[in-house]
Amino acid sequence: MNKITPFDTLEMEVRDYEVDLQGIVNNANYMHYLEHARHKYLLSLDVDFEELHKRGTDLIVVRAELDYRLPLKSGDRFVIKTTLSVKGNIRVLFDQHLFRLPGMEKVLDAKITGAALKDGRPCMPGEILKVLTLLKEAQ
Repeated sequence: MNKITPFDTLEMEVRDYEVDLQGIVNNANYMHYLEHARHKYLLSLDVDFEELHKRGTDLIVVRAELDYRLPLKSGDRFVIKTTLSVKGNIRVLFDQHLFRLPGMEKVLDAKITGAALKDGRPCMPGEILKVLTLLKEAQ
């Protein structure tokens, strides 16, 4: 598995409705945060989920591993750092780490394995291959 991109960072803030009765972010919301960071990251590389879907290719999550370290509360600001690497012939791995600001306290580590389907069959979309190749060459 080769890491091919540097960290990309997205800053966010916990909204009131994302916390549960304990006053901390509900665990399911972390998946939303991570997904948003992945989408923004790929958009910054000109990989657009909607355009891919229109052309018959869907990017999907096939595995998610999350290790929770500290809770977030309403109003907390945080950053998500994302690294992308290739995993085999048709999968990619997003290494994501969430840190509470301003002290950069580690909140969560995640490994999200993704794949693509073209008309229902596994593939590596050309747009992602192009981006991965360009990023690898730039290193």
